[in-house]
Parts: sequence; C-alpha cells; structure tokens
Amino acid sequence: MIEPKIIFQNEHFIVVDKPSGMLSVPGRDPMMRDAISWARKVYGEAYETHRLDMATSGLLIIALNKMTERYFKMQFQSRQVHKNYRAIVYGVPNPAVDEINLPLFPDWPNRPKQKVCFEHGKPSLTRYTTLQSSEHAALLELIPVTGRSHQLRVHLLAIGHPIVGDQLYGTARPNWAPRLLLQAYALEFIPPNSKESIRLEIPFDFELSHDGLPSLLVENNHAI
Repeated sequence: MIEPKIIFQNEHFIVVDKPSGMLSVPGRDPMMRDAISWARKVYGEAYETHRLDMATSGLLIIALNKMTERYFKMQFQSRQVHKNYRAIVYGVPNPAVDEINLPLFPDWPNRPKQKVCFEHGKPSLTRYTTLQSSEHAALLELIPVTGRSHQLRVHLLAIGHPIVGDQLYGTARPNWAPRLLLQAYALEFIPPNSKESIRLEIPFDFELSHDGLPSLLVENNHAI
C-alpha cells in the first residue's frame, strides 16, 4: 500500500512526499486514498494548506491545527512559499529558458480539464529551465509563479511539450511512463513562530537514459 513519506515534522505541521496516485484531500469516491485522511489517522488532527494533483508526486505541507492552517494559507495566497517542480516533457523547448504567460480557465464541458482562454482566463505564469535534453525529451525545472489548477500541465501542453505520462493532457503522445513525470521536489517557506526560512528537497525519481527516454532513477514506492 502506497503511503506518504514524512520529510519534516514538528508540533505545528508536517511535510510529506505525496506519492503519485494519491489525492491531497478527500474526494467524492470514499475508496480513493488521500493525504489528509491518512494524516488524521496518524496525528488525529490534520488540515490542508495547499494541494497537488492526484497524478503529481512531491512535497505537501499538512497543518496539524487550525492556526497553522490559516498561517500557511495566508503564506500561499501572498506567494511567500516558493515551490519548485521537475518534469520530463516530450520534445525539447526552444528557448531553453523562458516563461509561459497564458491565462487559464476551466474547460467546463471536459472537466476537470483546464484550458488557455484569453477572454475569461485568470493570469497564469510559469517559468522553466531546461536541465537536460535529448532528441526525444527534456528534463525541466519549473517554477509556478501563480498557482492555477493544472497550470504546469496546461502551460507545457500549450507550447507543444506536454509532460510525459500525462493521461489527461498528453494522450496523443507515446506512452513512455506509467505515471505523470511531474514532481514538486522543493519547498522554501518560513515556519510558524520563526523568522528563518527553511528549504526542503527530495530527489526526482526519473532521468533521461542513454537513449534519451525517461527511466527510473530511484527505486521507491513513488515511482510506480
């Protein structure tokens, strides 16, 4: 059974590495496992502060009391929490370093999909850097300046480089991976009752192999 891995904890909050395939918060289907329900079984009290898509793995902050929940939600709303992602995408973006500034809006007939919409969309900004590339794919560092639903997935699709393993947005591409190759690998924030920021990082589970295709880098339960 896939479980979140605890990366950091104190009396106010925990930071976990949420596996791909687990919801961040309870969903409509009671059979679907989620990080908040898991934390409540372990700690008795747990509250969401932000979310990751079910298909996305990586660092998730879970508050252990209501005061800490309010604190972190204010931090996220004011963009004082810095998030870094890594992803493997189809093809190689040109230029290698750029930003994607495209407004996003729910694609109501095809929910839960989002889409680029210049008429009704909310401003959305993603910065990316190409870390490694091959003929077939590229490993990117991603910084979501805004935090729209599915922002990274839709922005990369919009520039012609959907994320490998994306069964919602990348279905027209070859199936190179059993899961979405997107991970929230770093978080930097100031904890409650502190003036010093902390930065947490976890390794990315995939790399580009010698033939330029995604391959498993770390053998653990988050990469299956």
